[in-house]
Amino acid sequence: MRNLGTRHVNLDYKVYKELRSLILEQKLLPGSKIYQNKVAQELGISRTPLVNALKKLEQEKLITAIPRKGFYLRRFSREELIHIFELREVLEGLAARRASLQISNSESERLRDFFKGLKISDDPEDIKRYAEEDKKFHFFLMEAGGSDLLSSILETYSIIMFSYLGGYRGGLVRSPRETLPEHLAIIEAIAGKDPERAEQTARLHLRRSREKLMGEVQEEKRSGLEAG
Repeated sequence: MRNLGTRHVNLDYKVYKELRSLILEQKLLPGSKIYQNKVAQELGISRTPLVNALKKLEQEKLITAIPRKGFYLRRFSREELIHIFELREVLEGLAARRASLQISNSESERLRDFFKGLKISDDPEDIKRYAEEDKKFHFFLMEAGGSDLLSSILETYSIIMFSYLGGYRGGLVRSPRETLPEHLAIIEAIAGKDPERAEQTARLHLRRSREKLMGEVQEEKRSGLEAG
């Protein structure tokens, strides 16, 4: 953890952002208890800004406060993740549309650099690199096309998705071979300043992942019934 010190302006917000980063990086894991004294010591802060940050994360449903026990990182069910994908489909589609209307030439160049030079294979290291690029791509899209409010909402949903999909390779729902063409289509639509296509391709990308999760849940339920 980074030492945030006690002299920073708006320390509550800095602690809040740091904790969100730790969740995204999976340094805090679903279901784990947040030991306040330990975290405060590692960040070089008092418990007051830490508690304030934890309460804000509780409002965002990222953590849960259990009376007389403390704060725990929230676990999400597969059904909840499907619902979040549905919300992301709408909001990230809007972000893609907005990005296509306001993206600068320099941002377009940065956008087209995503996924370049990546090796697409089943090697765990290649998948890990792709997953990291996937994460950076979606956060760039939020920044390029989101208002402050839209970006904040999308960032929370994305933290949940990237952090809590531990059962998938690198946190990915689908394979890089399947999603790379979709990413490239989104990039070209945004860089080409085509708002309709940008929104459609972004929504389709997330819809397909949601449909895969739904199929897996249904299959698990069928298997459970058969086993019973």
